[in-house]
Amino acid sequence: MSTSIMSYPSHGIAVLSLGLPLIGGHLGQVAIGVTDTVMLGWYGVDELAAQTVAGSFFLVLFLAGAGFAWAVMPMVASYDAEGDEVSLRRATRMGLWLSVGFAITVMPLMYWSEEILLFAGQSDQVSRDGSAYLAIAGWGIFPALILMTFKSYLAALERTQIIFWITSLGVLLNCFANYLFIFGNFGMPEMGISGAAIASVVTNAMMLIGAVAYALYTLPNHGILNRLWRPDYEMLLRVFRLGWPIGLTTLSEVGLFAATALMMGWLGTVPLAAHGIAMQLTSITFMVHLGLGNVATIRAGNAIGRNDIFHLVRGAKTLIFMSFLTAIVTVVLFVALPELLIGIFMNNGEPARAQIIIIGVNLLMMAALFQLMDGAQVVALGLLRGMQDTKMPMIIAAVSYWIIGIPCAYILGFVLGWEGVGVWLGLVVGLAFAGAALMIRFWLIAVPNLRIV
Repeated sequence: MSTSIMSYPSHGIAVLSLGLPLIGGHLGQVAIGVTDTVMLGWYGVDELAAQTVAGSFFLVLFLAGAGFAWAVMPMVASYDAEGDEVSLRRATRMGLWLSVGFAITVMPLMYWSEEILLFAGQSDQVSRDGSAYLAIAGWGIFPALILMTFKSYLAALERTQIIFWITSLGVLLNCFANYLFIFGNFGMPEMGISGAAIASVVTNAMMLIGAVAYALYTLPNHGILNRLWRPDYEMLLRVFRLGWPIGLTTLSEVGLFAATALMMGWLGTVPLAAHGIAMQLTSITFMVHLGLGNVATIRAGNAIGRNDIFHLVRGAKTLIFMSFLTAIVTVVLFVALPELLIGIFMNNGEPARAQIIIIGVNLLMMAALFQLMDGAQVVALGLLRGMQDTKMPMIIAAVSYWIIGIPCAYILGFVLGWEGVGVWLGLVVGLAFAGAALMIRFWLIAVPNLRIV
């Protein structure tokens, strides 16, 4: 075990150095979704509502498959700390294999999405428009999952600034592509929601090209794509064993949010549009916590690779404190400026603008309630993943979101008649349970070492 002990300020500086580019990259990724929401909101509320549901559908499948990419992060971080370049390369390659395999598996669901959305209780128009979006945007799951694997590989090596710059350029590209394809500018045909889907695929493909080019140019010694076609069944199984619980954990949480989108769709187009806007705003703040969670995974993985328990526990305390401060700032913004934040997403002349703002303000009040626990659960998950503890967190997530959160959302929203506020209050309950349980899980693992800190 390492005898060097970093002070808490030193941990804070290290977390910011590694985490700010990651947070910026995550915010950039969300900004791509936000630009879709804003620009489709300018185009029409019906299109915005359809993209809200279709985007949730895509996100569920994408994040379920991203578990294999995320499994690469703690493995590469640990192998890098050990100086094991061979295992580092093997883990990344098999993460790419599993990501592509997952994308192939779920592509048929994109084409059958109209029937799935109709079965889920969405209107004919929302289902039809959402299916048109997914028939195109669905192809983006290939570059998106491969890109996620490369991001995990680069982040684990603490090369986070390139992730920020690639994603930032992706935001600009997506805005321009939306301007071309949604509205039909510069001689392009006006394609509405289908244009947003094309822009999404183009953006993900270009970001992937940038990430691969950087990895090959700056890390030639890793030879990450050399003999990529050769199977490595031992490492593939190791990545799979670590990754599938991460994917199901993420699926449980995202499934909770997707289920609430479906429930909001039962209430009508206007509540669904308000939900989409409020969800985009909460996604922005969540990405700060997610960036801190990624830092937790990387630094915990490094600590485990060096057998440095001091580093693990002090780093955990620093990350939890930073997440808490972020949550406090978010609560203040959501409570103080809800009308301003929601109004950004719509034209002043939108007929339903006043109704959407009224509903959205109430939803942001609920979002303010779950900020603390949402931050806690994502940082705890990051720490546990760095320790390669994924199966029990998966169970905790499934219970929190599906056995507690979704039933509470339905009961509060529809049985008690609280509608959108009730649905979002169910989110609060599920996230609060997950945050508490995952924090307890982490500190039960770390407690025997607390006496040496």
